[in-house]
Amino acid sequence: MYEREPAGFWRRFVAGIVDGLLFSPIYAIFLILKVSESNIETITNSLQFLYFLIVPVIWSGFTVGKKVLGAQIIRIDGKKVTLWTTFKRHVLAGIVYVLTLGIGFIVSAFMVGLREDKRSIHDFIAGTQVIEVEE
Repeated sequence: MYEREPAGFWRRFVAGIVDGLLFSPIYAIFLILKVSESNIETITNSLQFLYFLIVPVIWSGFTVGKKVLGAQIIRIDGKKVTLWTTFKRHVLAGIVYVLTLGIGFIVSAFMVGLREDKRSIHDFIAGTQVIEVEE
């Protein structure tokens, strides 16, 4: 594992908010265009899915939020983040969170807040860690 400082709860949380806010203008544009709300949700959810699946792969473990907050997803084996890595982080972990009725998500938040390595359930599933980086 890298000897860099793991990114803590608040850095990861705010990075997630920044990433979520990226989709607000898209949502607003569709509202202005009078697209039905169910269609807007389908479109924005699909875009968010693709964003979290693809952007960290092409941007070396960063999303916009993580870049702004100085956090990066790395693989604990030192290899590059791949599509399979992000698939495990978001899809497989998402299934775990749904099957546990959200309890897994809450446990993950506590893991990031309390564990020394700050790894959550989705980090363990994907073999990743989020670290602090300086720009």
